[in-house]
Amino acid sequence: MNPRNRIRTLLAATALATLGLAGTAAAQTFPAKPVTLMVPYPAGGLSDVIARSVNVTLGKQLGQPVVVENLGGASGAIAAQKVLNGPSDGYTVFQGSPNELILAPLAVASNKVRSEDFRLVQMIATAQIAFLAKKDLPVGSVDEFVEHARKAAKDGKPLTFASVGPGSFYHLLGEHLSKVTGIPMIHVPYKGAAPAEQDLMAGQVDFFLAPYGKKYDEMAKQGRIKVLAMLNNGRLDSVKQYPAISESKQLKDFTFRIWTGYFVKRDTPEPVVAALHKAITGTLDDATVETALAANSQLLPKPQTLAEADKAYADGIQQFRSIAKSIGLQAQ
Repeated sequence: MNPRNRIRTLLAATALATLGLAGTAAAQTFPAKPVTLMVPYPAGGLSDVIARSVNVTLGKQLGQPVVVENLGGASGAIAAQKVLNGPSDGYTVFQGSPNELILAPLAVASNKVRSEDFRLVQMIATAQIAFLAKKDLPVGSVDEFVEHARKAAKDGKPLTFASVGPGSFYHLLGEHLSKVTGIPMIHVPYKGAAPAEQDLMAGQVDFFLAPYGKKYDEMAKQGRIKVLAMLNNGRLDSVKQYPAISESKQLKDFTFRIWTGYFVKRDTPEPVVAALHKAITGTLDDATVETALAANSQLLPKPQTLAEADKAYADGIQQFRSIAKSIGLQAQ
């Protein structure tokens, strides 16, 4: 190598080493300023409520304020892309779920977010899924529902199911239910849960696999809807009045939950990820956070190690991509 090239190589190596040391130093002092919690939906919705139930306590754990930023649109893709376009320094944490980071990229052709570009630091909340039916559907259990759906399809009148939009978790659940039972069913997409609930109560749609909320208890007591089961593998004390779907004969393995987690860019330095993980895990131990989430029908998940979180996210990607493939989901 001639002397000039050798000097250039040494200078480049020195610059890289300096940058590496600077990055390490920054990671060791993290956080040195407020952290942004990016919520991919407008203020006032459930995602926003979850964030504001957590951010103050999380800020105390980190020793810096955690500021909630709401950026809705494109099934979460706008907020997710903003995080990916920013630095990999842990100062912007994405609050997401399989809906935004796994399913939306499969269902929306314009969505260029890659699930693998994010790393799950810790789950913060889980929601049970309720099996809701219109009030005059002539069934009283999941097994009766399956038999009724089979007969209706044979008679040329397949049952309809609601979702909060094409490619959503609840769309996939309905299609998956149709697939595993071998019974044709018709998907009716809505722009959110509220209009889907209204049409369910009005009898315009037959059933809705939806995140459980205490409001459904009142609707059921008033005779406006039926709650056939919870998609759990056993009865929980908080909803012991409803059967777990595992108690059925024909759909005992149809158990699902939806979870919300805190993500960073995949290449965020490990010391930063570790600091965030420690703070979020500490937040899960706070009684006020548990109470606030429970008031909105959210359950605190069991804390995971970083390795467990990595595996859970990888397993989720594989699971939902497999379901999407099995039902022939096409990006629109």
